[in-house]
Parts: sequence; structure tokens; C-alpha cells
Amino acid sequence: MDDLTDLYQEIILSHNRRPRNEGVLEACDCQAEGFNPLCGDRITVYASKDSEGCLEKVQFLGEGCAISRASASIMTLQLVGASVDEAHAKIADIAKLLTQEEEPKADLEVLGDLTALLGVRRFPARIKCATLAWHTLGSALRGEPKHEER
Repeated sequence: MDDLTDLYQEIILSHNRRPRNEGVLEACDCQAEGFNPLCGDRITVYASKDSEGCLEKVQFLGEGCAISRASASIMTLQLVGASVDEAHAKIADIAKLLTQEEEPKADLEVLGDLTALLGVRRFPARIKCATLAWHTLGSALRGEPKHEER
């Protein structure tokens, strides 16, 4: 189990140090600003859609803890190609995965880098750090310009 914990920590640190898809997406179809008042994480999420309404690009810009930044980076990779409905379903799945009482099965092959976020479950105060980007993207897709974690 220590080997898995080390792997998950390395995934989080890698995405924090070298976030994927970080930056302003100039030609975006929707965007929203997110804020976590508990720790001060701030993020803006941008998304553009292709001609069929699927997410073509997802990017973010923000300041926050390693978990918040890593989660945003992972999210940008996970949702490219998803329809808006699929994106909303994935956002709900992530929230459930991090908050459900029973321990989810950590399957690196199925979840990919998302598996690393499961370690956050041991620190309930940090769950909002992990879900901020996801909920902010949900707000953007609904046309809501702001999201605040509660």
C-alpha cells in the first residue's frame, strides 16, 4: 500500500509542477471563475466546443494548493472529447468518488491519474480543493460565470 501511496503522491506532484493545459484559452465558448474560501484556491476554467458540441479544449488558470492544481490538470485531460452531458456526469462521478462513504476501488487502469485523487478522501477538508476545478467547469458549461465551493 505504501508503494501505491507514493505513486499517487508522485502523480499529484507531477501535475502540480507541470500542469497540463494551464493558461488562458482565448477562443473559448464558456468560462467560469471558481473560489474555495476555506483555503483561498482560485481558478478560472475555459472550454471550447467542436461543431458537434463536444469539449474540444479545456484549460485553466489559477493559484492554489498542489491538490487543486493537480486536479485541474487531470480534469483537462479527462474531459476532452466529452459531450456536455458526459462532462456533467463525470463531474458528478468525481464528487461522488471523493465523498461516498464506502472506499472506492482504486483502479489505475480504469481511472488513470484520477486514481491519485482518491488519497484526498483521508483529508475531508481537502476534498473541496480536489473538486473546485470540476465544479467550476460545471458552472461554465451551465453559463454561470462564478462558482464558490461550499
